[in-house]
Amino acid sequence: MLFLLSPAKSLDYETPIGKLPHSLPGFVEQSSELIDLLRQRSPQQIAQLMDLSDKLASLNVARYEAWRPKFSAANSRQALLAFNGDVYEGLEAKTLKPEQLDWAQEHLCILSGLYGVLRPLDWMQPYRLEMGTALPNARGKNLYHFWGPQLAQYLNERAAAQGQAGPIVNLASEEYFKAVDLKALQVPVVQCVFEEFKAGKYKIISFMAKRARGLMARYAIEKKISTVKKLQGFDREGYAFAPEASQEHRLVFRRSTGSP
Repeated sequence: MLFLLSPAKSLDYETPIGKLPHSLPGFVEQSSELIDLLRQRSPQQIAQLMDLSDKLASLNVARYEAWRPKFSAANSRQALLAFNGDVYEGLEAKTLKPEQLDWAQEHLCILSGLYGVLRPLDWMQPYRLEMGTALPNARGKNLYHFWGPQLAQYLNERAAAQGQAGPIVNLASEEYFKAVDLKALQVPVVQCVFEEFKAGKYKIISFMAKRARGLMARYAIEKKISTVKKLQGFDREGYAFAPEASQEHRLVFRRSTGSP
C-alpha cells in the first residue's frame, strides 16, 4: 500500500534534525530541465507566473540559481522534514522514530511540481513550483503535460516492487493528484475525504482537511497500515469513519466539532 501526499509551500531548513539517513530523488534529470526553464525568467516574470509577491519571487529566483543537480547535506534536507505546512503539522515528521521513517520511506510518496515524486528521505533542495503552474515546456503548456505518464509509471513500479496490486491511498490535493495519469496507472486508488459538521451539515474545510491528511499519514506510519479495512480505524482528533457516506474507493471521515 502506498500513500500519496502533496508538498507544502512553507519550508523549514533551519530546525536541527540530527543525523539521518538519506536517499536521492528519482527524477533529477527532469528537475534540472525545469530549473533551466525557470532560470530564463526574471523575478517579475516569476511573480506573474506564480502569483507571488516581489519578495517571494526574488527568493525563489535565488533558489533556482542556487539549485544544483548534485545533492549534499550542505544544500539539501530530507523532504519529509523540509516541508512545513498544515499537512506536515498533522504528520509531525520530526518526532518519528527511525523505524517509522524507514516504513514511511517504503510506503509514502510526496508529489512535487519540481521533483515529480519524492520519498520521505530523499534529499531536496528548496524550491517553489506548484503543480498547477502553467510553465510552457518541451512537452506542453504546463507541468501536467511535462510529467505526463511518468508519475503513474513510477507508482506502478513502486507497487510492483512491494509485490502489491494496491491500493494507492490518495491523501494529496486535487491539484497534485491530477498529475497522476489514471489511464497509465495500473493500481486501484482509494480517496480519503475529511469533513466537519458546520451550520447543520458536513462539509470539507480546506485547512482542516490538510491537517487531517497529515494525521492520517501519521496514523498509517504508526500502525503500519496495510489494508483498507485497517485504514477505517482512523480516529485521530475526533475523526471517525462514516460508512453511510463512504463508497468502496472513497472513504469519508467525519467529526462533529470542527476542531480537535
